[in-house]
Amino acid sequence: QCTNGHLMCAGCFIHLLADARLKEEQATCPNCRCEISKSLCCRNLAVEKAVSELPSECGFCMQQFPRSLLERHQKEECQDRVTQCKYKRIGCPPCPAPGGTGLRLPPCGLATGAESPAQGAAAAGPVLTPSPPCLAEVQFRPYRTDDFITRLYYETPRLTVLNQTWVLKARVNDSERNPNLSCKRTLSFQLILKSKINSPMECSFLLLEGPYDDVKINPVIYHFVFTNENNETDYMPLPIIDSVECNKLLAAKNINLRLFIFQIQK
Repeated sequence: QCTNGHLMCAGCFIHLLADARLKEEQATCPNCRCEISKSLCCRNLAVEKAVSELPSECGFCMQQFPRSLLERHQKEECQDRVTQCKYKRIGCPPCPAPGGTGLRLPPCGLATGAESPAQGAAAAGPVLTPSPPCLAEVQFRPYRTDDFITRLYYETPRLTVLNQTWVLKARVNDSERNPNLSCKRTLSFQLILKSKINSPMECSFLLLEGPYDDVKINPVIYHFVFTNENNETDYMPLPIIDSVECNKLLAAKNINLRLFIFQIQK
C-alpha cells in the first residue's frame, strides 16, 4: 500500500516501478499520485491473508485450491502437471510418450537406446572438455543512448574472467522505441571480449539470478567462438520466465546477475 493506504497487487506495483525506470520519471500511486517506491510502500498483511484464502484454479487439473496452497500443488502434487526428463540437459530428446505428465511420466533413456545417461552420452560421439567454470557477479547499470530517439540500455563495468577482459550489454524489448507502452517486457544481452587473443577461444556461458534476487530465470547455455575480428556475440534473450519477472529487474536501480563461463578445449 502507498503512504495514503491505497492498495495494489505486487505485480502492478513492480510494473509501475519498471515504467518509471523506462520513462526516467518518479513512480506515483495511480489513485492519489503520491510518490511510491520500495522504501515508501509497505505490505498490508491483513489483505494478504484474506486474498490467500480465496479459491484459485489449478492450470493443469482445473481443481480449485486456496491461493496459499496452489503453488505447492502445481509444482509438487498435481498429477497432471507437465514435467521434463531429468536427463534433458545431457541430450535426452522428448519422451516416446509425449503426453506423459506428473507422477505418470515413466523414466526414460536416451534416444540411442542406452540404459544409462552415461552410456547415452558416450554413444553420442566425442565429448569436448570444458575448463572449470568461472563465476563472476555482474552488475548491469542503466544508460541512455545519445541518438535522436533515446533508448534505455544496460552495461556492466569491465570484468576479468578466464584471464580475459569482458563486458556485458543488455537492452529492453530489443531496443523498442517505447517499451513502456507494452505489457510484454523482455531483456536480451550481449557478451563482448575486450582482450586481444592469440587464437580462437570457444566458450559456453550462461547468466543466472544474483545471490540476493528472487527473479526466476530458466538458465540457457549459449556457445560462441571469440576471435579478434569477431569478439561480440549477437544479442540473445535473457531467459526470464515472464514479463512480471522482467519488471522485477527493470524496477531495480541496477540489475545484479551471475555469469558462468566455460572455455571449451578440444
